[in-house]
Amino acid sequence: MNAHPALALRVRLLPQCEVREWPLWRGAFSGLVKDHRYHELVADTLGFDCRVLVVEDTTGTALALQPCFFVEQDLVATAPSIIRRVVQALRRAWPRLLRLRMLMIGCAAGEGDLTATAHVAAIADALPRFAREHRASLIVWKDVPIRHRAAMECARPQFLWIASMPATVLPLDFSSFDNYLARQLSHATRKSLRRKFRALAATPPLEMTATPRISEFVDEAHALYLQVFHRSALQFERLTPAFLLGLEQRLGDRARFFLWRQSGRLVAVSICLVHDGVLHDEYLGLDYRVALDLHLYFVTFRDVLSWAIQQGLHAYASTPLNYEPKLHLGFQLAPLDLCVAPTATWTRPLLRLALPFLEPTRAEPALRRFPDKDEPSGR
Repeated sequence: MNAHPALALRVRLLPQCEVREWPLWRGAFSGLVKDHRYHELVADTLGFDCRVLVVEDTTGTALALQPCFFVEQDLVATAPSIIRRVVQALRRAWPRLLRLRMLMIGCAAGEGDLTATAHVAAIADALPRFAREHRASLIVWKDVPIRHRAAMECARPQFLWIASMPATVLPLDFSSFDNYLARQLSHATRKSLRRKFRALAATPPLEMTATPRISEFVDEAHALYLQVFHRSALQFERLTPAFLLGLEQRLGDRARFFLWRQSGRLVAVSICLVHDGVLHDEYLGLDYRVALDLHLYFVTFRDVLSWAIQQGLHAYASTPLNYEPKLHLGFQLAPLDLCVAPTATWTRPLLRLALPFLEPTRAEPALRRFPDKDEPSGR
């Protein structure tokens, strides 16, 4: 337990399972696409050590909750390739170099939305003690959306701020996919896409199904997801079949699975959540035996976008990565912040020197070509 002297608040760190029946837990995620059910699903199926920071007054009344988790992470996983090569060489002598146990605040499989915005100062003061107790070397507020920057200002003295990989979003003010092509894309991109789609006429047709159910196809879908996961340079959470089934069983009102079959065989899957007029495109699975020849990345985008327009949704949100095609497809950046502090304060000067070289966005040159690239990172 940790007391905040100025505000007379206490912060406790509890296992997530201890708060699940609290009304405060169920209400903490009001308005968010990833509500308490999603956080429970992540804890139950993805192997993370999920905890909850509980802010209490001096009478022991819980005022707010903030999800967090412990994880071991490679600090150079998203660094430029030259830095990764240097560190890999040094790890021959020091195998755990820049591999640290961390206390992360936020969701292990998603953005780091704040659910205790009024109590960031109390939480920030409590974090070093909890990190030391659980032998975490680093404290990270993970992927904090910029709408929370004002709430995070009180934590600025304790933390170093860098830009995380931004999410992306496409406003949907189009009447159809053809209208999107005509209004949003350059002539060269329109021409390229139409050429890709015309090439499909010589192949067996692709049939797309949108459904809230995945149980019948879960093993096929998970296998396609793993093909994409293993090809990604940035890997954090790894989905399990149980997670996909849980999306259907626990979040069936929000989960949508888009399935593409060719000659009866599943060749692509897009795992999405729909909430409050926004389609959140979370994970993709592709059969790379045919994915490149069939231009499946662009086919899945076309079909999901067309579905979202038909449903009257107003935005298409996508997770980080794949910035090169998203640049040409007209997406906007949705910046996310990382707020980082070492548990041992004496290492702070070293971390300050190292962080600019470890900032994830340095490894993504396509980001510098987005029209809105100059959105401040929050530093």
